Amino acid sequence: MITENETVQTHSQALQENGMYVFMGEVNNENICPIVEWVLHENFVVKKKRKELLLMICSEGGDMGAAFALIDVMRSSLIPIKTVGLGMIASAGLLIFISGTPGRRVLTPNTSILSHQFSWSNEGKAHELFATMREFELTQQRMSSHYQLCTGLSEEAIKKHLLPPHDIWLSAPEAMSLNVCDHISELTR
Repeated sequence: MITENETVQTHSQALQENGMYVFMGEVNNENICPIVEWVLHENFVVKKKRKELLLMICSEGGDMGAAFALIDVMRSSLIPIKTVGLGMIASAGLLIFISGTPGRRVLTPNTSILSHQFSWSNEGKAHELFATMREFELTQQRMSSHYQLCTGLSEEAIKKHLLPPHDIWLSAPEAMSLNVCDHISELTR
């Protein structure tokens, strides 16, 4: 008897064998590691290279370190990576989505998009908090630079439209007007 978990693994494996990966969940090391391994496998192990990889994303966000690990691997991919946003892409999930190959970043019509400034909590002694503040500043700068690279918007426009002091929710057409995506489309390959 095949269990439900084995069926899900079989479906996931079949998708990956056809150049597709579906990521639905929190951005953390555990969830991002298989995607990093998939992209590296397709680039460096598979003999016959695909024309394109397809990464579908529905994520509420999460750990920025894990997100930037995947972003760096995606940027180094010799194979173009098409990203498709489904349902909701938020925070670190949005940063991963916009890392797709320019011209190949697609939102489905009903996708919700959330962008906000970096948030993090920490505790400790004063000297520890000052050191933590440095990483906070570096991460905020990485986010802004990443938005600039992927959208072509100026730092001022990003601060106004994507990283103001409050959360920003966007519809797919609003995201497209800010160069967060390249197309709005139903699912097609």
